[in-house]
Amino acid sequence: MIQLLTPTHWKDYELIDCGDFEKLERFGNVILIRPEPQAVWKKTLSEQEWKKTATITFRGRSATSGEWVKKNQSTPDRWHVEYKNNEVAIKLRLGLTSFKHVGVFPEQAVNWDFISSSIKKFTTPNPKVLNLFAYTGAASLIANAAGAETTHVDSIKQVVTWANENQELSGLKNTRWMVEDALKFVKKELKRGKKYNGIILDPPAYGHGPNGEKWKLEDHIQEMMQDVVQLLDEKEHFLILNTYSLGFSSVIVENLIRTSFPNVKNLETGELYLQATAGIKLPLGVFGKFCNV
Repeated sequence: MIQLLTPTHWKDYELIDCGDFEKLERFGNVILIRPEPQAVWKKTLSEQEWKKTATITFRGRSATSGEWVKKNQSTPDRWHVEYKNNEVAIKLRLGLTSFKHVGVFPEQAVNWDFISSSIKKFTTPNPKVLNLFAYTGAASLIANAAGAETTHVDSIKQVVTWANENQELSGLKNTRWMVEDALKFVKKELKRGKKYNGIILDPPAYGHGPNGEKWKLEDHIQEMMQDVVQLLDEKEHFLILNTYSLGFSSVIVENLIRTSFPNVKNLETGELYLQATAGIKLPLGVFGKFCNV
Protein backbone atom coordinates (compact mmCIF):
# COMPACT_ATOMS: atom_id res chain seq x y z
CA MET A 1 0.00 0.00 0.00
CA ILE A 2 1.46 3.36 -1.05
CA GLN A 3 1.52 5.80 1.86
CA LEU A 4 1.06 9.58 1.88
CA LEU A 5 2.96 11.07 4.81
CA THR A 6 3.40 14.61 6.13
CA PRO A 7 5.30 15.93 9.18
CA THR A 8 3.33 16.16 12.43
CA HIS A 9 5.84 17.56 14.96
CA TRP A 10 6.94 20.86 13.39
CA LYS A 11 6.33 23.93 15.54
CA ASP A 12 8.93 26.12 13.82
CA TYR A 13 7.77 25.38 10.27
CA GLU A 14 4.50 25.99 8.46
CA LEU A 15 3.56 25.80 4.79
CA ILE A 16 0.99 28.58 4.54
CA ASP A 17 0.04 28.26 0.87
CA CYS A 18 1.45 27.20 -2.49
CA GLY A 19 0.56 27.58 -6.15
CA ASP A 20 1.55 29.31 -9.40
CA PHE A 21 5.02 27.75 -9.02
CA GLU A 22 5.64 29.37 -5.62
CA LYS A 23 5.30 28.53 -1.93
CA LEU A 24 4.61 30.74 1.07
CA GLU A 25 6.19 29.25 4.19
CA ARG A 26 7.18 30.14 7.74
CA PHE A 27 10.50 29.14 9.30
CA GLY A 28 10.39 30.30 12.91
CA ASN A 29 9.22 33.90 12.65
CA VAL A 30 10.56 34.43 9.11
CA ILE A 31 8.02 34.06 6.28
CA LEU A 32 9.40 33.40 2.79
CA ILE A 33 8.14 33.25 -0.77
CA ARG A 34 10.21 30.76 -2.78
CA PRO A 35 9.92 29.10 -6.20
CA GLU A 36 8.29 25.65 -6.22
CA PRO A 37 8.25 23.76 -9.56
CA GLN A 38 5.73 21.21 -8.26
CA ALA A 39 3.06 23.83 -7.50
CA VAL A 40 1.41 23.89 -10.92
CA TRP A 41 -2.04 24.80 -9.57
CA LYS A 42 -3.56 28.15 -8.61
CA LYS A 43 -2.78 29.77 -5.25
CA THR A 44 -5.51 29.45 -2.61
CA LEU A 45 -4.82 32.83 -0.97
CA SER A 46 -4.78 36.10 -2.90
CA GLU A 47 -1.63 37.82 -4.15
CA GLN A 48 -2.36 40.63 -1.69
CA GLU A 49 -2.39 38.15 1.21
CA TRP A 50 0.91 36.65 0.07
CA LYS A 51 2.62 40.02 -0.21
CA LYS A 52 1.21 41.20 3.11
CA THR A 53 2.33 38.04 4.91
CA ALA A 54 5.81 37.49 3.44
CA THR A 55 8.94 38.81 5.13
CA ILE A 56 11.35 37.92 2.30
CA THR A 57 10.83 37.00 -1.36
CA PHE A 58 13.22 35.10 -3.62
CA ARG A 59 13.61 36.56 -7.12
CA GLY A 60 15.22 34.18 -9.60
CA ARG A 61 17.81 35.48 -12.05
CA SER A 62 18.35 32.11 -13.74
CA ALA A 63 17.24 28.51 -13.35
CA THR A 64 19.78 27.98 -10.57
CA SER A 65 20.31 31.30 -8.80
CA GLY A 66 18.71 34.55 -7.72
CA GLU A 67 18.45 37.09 -4.90
CA TRP A 68 16.36 37.63 -1.77
CA VAL A 69 14.28 40.80 -1.47
CA LYS A 70 13.51 41.81 2.14
CA LYS A 71 10.50 43.79 3.23
CA ASN A 72 12.53 45.04 6.19
CA GLN A 73 16.31 45.33 5.78
CA SER A 74 16.82 44.62 9.49
CA THR A 75 15.64 41.03 8.98
CA PRO A 76 18.76 38.85 9.48
CA ASP A 77 20.19 36.60 6.76
CA ARG A 78 20.62 33.82 9.34
CA TRP A 79 18.36 32.53 12.09
CA HIS A 80 17.64 29.38 14.11
CA VAL A 81 14.78 26.88 14.27
CA GLU A 82 14.18 23.83 16.45
CA TYR A 83 12.77 20.43 15.59
CA LYS A 84 11.49 18.18 18.35
CA ASN A 85 9.69 14.84 18.20
CA ASN A 86 8.86 12.26 20.88
CA GLU A 87 12.47 11.05 21.17
CA VAL A 88 14.90 13.85 20.33
CA ALA A 89 15.36 17.56 19.66
CA ILE A 90 17.80 19.41 17.40
CA LYS A 91 18.45 23.01 16.41
CA LEU A 92 19.28 24.19 12.91
CA ARG A 93 20.88 27.35 11.60
CA LEU A 94 19.03 28.58 8.51
CA GLY A 95 20.33 31.06 5.98
CA LEU A 96 19.45 32.76 2.69
CA THR A 97 21.47 31.16 -0.14
CA SER A 98 21.69 32.24 -3.76
CA PHE A 99 20.21 28.85 -4.75
CA LYS A 100 16.81 29.54 -3.05
CA HIS A 101 17.56 26.98 -0.32
CA VAL A 102 17.66 27.88 3.38
CA GLY A 103 19.40 24.81 4.83
CA VAL A 104 16.58 22.40 5.57
CA PHE A 105 13.96 20.38 3.68
CA PRO A 106 10.96 20.42 6.07
CA GLU A 107 9.16 17.39 4.60
CA GLN A 108 12.13 15.24 5.65
CA ALA A 109 10.90 15.44 9.24
CA VAL A 110 8.82 12.35 8.41
CA ASN A 111 12.07 10.46 7.82
CA TRP A 112 13.71 11.98 10.90
CA ASP A 113 10.94 10.51 13.05
CA PHE A 114 11.53 7.10 11.47
CA ILE A 115 15.28 7.38 12.14
CA SER A 116 14.94 8.22 15.84
CA SER A 117 12.20 5.65 16.52
CA SER A 118 14.17 2.92 14.70
CA ILE A 119 17.35 3.62 16.66
CA LYS A 120 15.43 3.60 19.95
CA LYS A 121 14.18 0.07 19.10
CA PHE A 122 17.68 -1.33 18.60
CA THR A 123 19.28 -3.48 21.30
CA THR A 124 22.72 -2.98 19.70
CA PRO A 125 24.82 -0.68 21.93
CA ASN A 126 26.07 2.40 20.05
CA PRO A 127 24.40 1.53 16.72
CA LYS A 128 26.16 2.91 13.66
CA VAL A 129 24.33 5.10 11.12
CA LEU A 130 25.55 6.27 7.70
CA ASN A 131 23.98 9.36 6.11
CA LEU A 132 24.81 9.76 2.40
CA PHE A 133 24.20 12.99 0.43
CA ALA A 134 23.75 14.36 3.94
CA TYR A 135 23.50 18.11 3.22
CA THR A 136 23.37 20.31 6.35
CA GLY A 137 22.94 17.33 8.64
CA ALA A 138 19.47 17.31 10.17
CA ALA A 139 19.10 13.54 9.69
CA SER A 140 22.65 12.99 10.97
CA LEU A 141 21.94 14.99 14.11
CA ILE A 142 18.64 13.20 14.72
CA ALA A 143 20.52 9.88 14.58
CA ASN A 144 23.26 11.26 16.84
CA ALA A 145 20.73 12.58 19.36
CA ALA A 146 18.98 9.19 19.38
CA GLY A 147 22.22 7.53 20.44
CA ALA A 148 23.87 6.41 17.20
CA GLU A 149 27.50 6.73 16.12
CA THR A 150 26.86 8.74 12.98
CA THR A 151 28.88 9.16 9.78
CA HIS A 152 27.86 12.11 7.61
CA VAL A 153 28.94 12.12 3.95
CA ASP A 154 28.53 15.02 1.53
CA SER A 155 30.65 16.18 -1.40
CA ILE A 156 30.45 19.92 -0.63
CA LYS A 157 32.75 21.19 2.11
CA GLN A 158 30.64 24.28 2.83
CA VAL A 159 27.51 22.29 3.68
CA VAL A 160 29.51 19.89 5.88
CA THR A 161 30.81 22.96 7.73
CA TRP A 162 27.18 24.13 8.03
CA ALA A 163 26.21 20.71 9.41
CA ASN A 164 28.96 21.00 12.02
CA GLU A 165 27.53 24.38 13.05
CA ASN A 166 24.15 22.67 13.49
CA GLN A 167 25.79 20.01 15.66
CA GLU A 168 27.27 22.66 17.96
CA LEU A 169 23.97 24.54 18.05
CA SER A 170 22.19 21.31 19.03
CA GLY A 171 24.62 20.59 21.88
CA LEU A 172 25.83 17.38 20.23
CA LYS A 173 29.31 16.10 19.31
CA ASN A 174 31.30 13.28 17.71
CA THR A 175 29.56 13.07 14.33
CA ARG A 176 32.07 11.74 11.81
CA TRP A 177 32.26 14.29 8.97
CA MET A 178 33.34 13.12 5.50
CA VAL A 179 33.72 15.41 2.48
CA GLU A 180 33.68 12.75 -0.21
CA ASP A 181 31.80 11.36 -3.20
CA ALA A 182 29.07 9.14 -1.74
CA LEU A 183 29.45 6.23 -4.15
CA LYS A 184 33.24 6.16 -3.74
CA PHE A 185 32.88 6.25 0.05
CA VAL A 186 30.45 3.32 0.04
CA LYS A 187 32.83 1.22 -2.07
CA LYS A 188 35.68 2.00 0.35
CA GLU A 189 33.55 0.99 3.33
CA LEU A 190 32.71 -2.32 1.60
CA LYS A 191 36.42 -3.05 1.14
CA ARG A 192 37.00 -2.23 4.82
CA GLY A 193 34.29 -4.71 5.82
CA LYS A 194 32.28 -2.03 7.65
CA LYS A 195 28.67 -2.56 8.76
CA TYR A 196 25.96 -0.06 9.67
CA ASN A 197 22.69 -0.44 11.56
CA GLY A 198 21.13 2.45 9.67
CA ILE A 199 21.67 3.93 6.20
CA ILE A 200 20.03 7.12 4.94
CA LEU A 201 20.10 8.10 1.26
CA ASP A 202 18.63 11.34 -0.05
CA PRO A 203 20.35 11.64 -3.43
CA PRO A 204 19.88 14.61 -5.78
CA ALA A 205 18.76 14.24 -9.38
CA TYR A 206 22.15 15.63 -10.40
CA GLY A 207 25.33 16.30 -8.47
CA HIS A 208 29.11 16.38 -8.41
CA GLY A 209 31.70 14.89 -6.09
CA PRO A 210 34.58 16.94 -4.63
CA ASN A 211 36.88 15.81 -7.48
CA GLY A 212 34.38 16.36 -10.28
CA GLU A 213 32.71 12.96 -10.05
CA LYS A 214 29.33 13.06 -11.80
CA TRP A 215 26.11 11.82 -10.20
CA LYS A 216 22.93 11.30 -12.19
CA LEU A 217 20.14 9.64 -10.25
CA GLU A 218 18.80 7.26 -12.89
CA ASP A 219 22.31 6.27 -14.03
CA HIS A 220 23.84 5.58 -10.61
CA ILE A 221 21.11 4.74 -8.10
CA GLN A 222 20.99 1.02 -8.95
CA GLU A 223 24.75 0.64 -8.39
CA MET A 224 24.48 2.61 -5.17
CA MET A 225 21.63 0.44 -3.85
CA GLN A 226 23.43 -2.81 -4.75
CA ASP A 227 26.39 -1.60 -2.69
CA VAL A 228 24.72 -0.02 0.35
CA VAL A 229 22.58 -3.05 1.22
CA GLN A 230 25.84 -4.99 1.68
CA LEU A 231 26.78 -2.51 4.43
CA LEU A 232 23.67 -3.26 6.49
CA ASP A 233 24.06 -5.16 9.76
CA GLU A 234 22.31 -8.51 9.36
CA LYS A 235 20.45 -8.48 12.70
CA GLU A 236 19.31 -4.91 13.34
CA HIS A 237 19.03 -2.35 10.60
CA PHE A 238 17.00 0.33 8.90
CA LEU A 239 17.31 1.98 5.51
CA ILE A 240 15.67 5.06 3.99
CA LEU A 241 15.83 5.94 0.31
CA ASN A 242 14.32 9.33 -0.47
CA THR A 243 14.25 10.88 -3.94
CA TYR A 244 13.08 14.22 -5.22
CA SER A 245 12.86 13.79 -8.98
CA LEU A 246 9.86 14.46 -11.19
CA GLY A 247 10.59 11.23 -13.06
CA PHE A 248 10.65 8.91 -10.04
CA SER A 249 7.62 7.25 -8.46
CA SER A 250 7.33 5.24 -5.25
CA VAL A 251 6.94 2.11 -7.37
CA ILE A 252 10.39 2.75 -8.89
CA VAL A 253 11.82 3.14 -5.38
CA GLU A 254 10.11 -0.08 -4.28
CA ASN A 255 11.55 -1.96 -7.28
CA LEU A 256 15.04 -0.59 -6.59
CA ILE A 257 14.95 -1.79 -3.00
CA ARG A 258 13.39 -5.20 -3.69
CA THR A 259 15.80 -6.06 -6.51
CA SER A 260 18.80 -4.91 -4.45
CA PHE A 261 17.63 -6.55 -1.20
CA PRO A 262 15.29 -9.46 -2.04
CA ASN A 263 14.95 -10.49 1.62
CA VAL A 264 13.74 -7.07 2.73
CA LYS A 265 11.21 -7.06 5.58
CA ASN A 266 8.71 -4.40 6.62
CA LEU A 267 9.15 -2.33 3.45
CA GLU A 268 7.07 0.84 3.31
CA THR A 269 6.86 3.10 0.25
CA GLY A 270 5.01 6.27 -0.54
CA GLU A 271 5.10 10.00 -1.08
CA LEU A 272 6.03 12.85 1.23
CA TYR A 273 4.00 16.04 1.19
CA LEU A 274 3.55 19.23 3.14
CA GLN A 275 0.05 20.17 4.23
CA ALA A 276 -0.58 23.86 3.64
CA THR A 277 -2.61 25.75 6.22
CA ALA A 278 -4.63 27.07 3.27
CA GLY A 279 -5.75 23.50 2.55
CA ILE A 280 -3.65 22.30 -0.41
CA LYS A 281 -1.10 19.46 -0.35
CA LEU A 282 2.40 20.00 -1.80
CA PRO A 283 4.09 16.73 -2.95
CA LEU A 284 7.83 16.71 -2.27
CA GLY A 285 9.43 13.41 -3.12
CA VAL A 286 8.99 9.68 -2.77
CA PHE A 287 10.46 7.28 -0.24
CA GLY A 288 11.11 3.66 0.54
CA LYS A 289 12.08 2.56 4.03
CA PHE A 290 12.33 -0.54 6.18
CA CYS A 291 13.39 -1.44 9.69
CA ASN A 292 14.38 -4.88 11.00
CA VAL A 293 14.89 -5.33 14.77
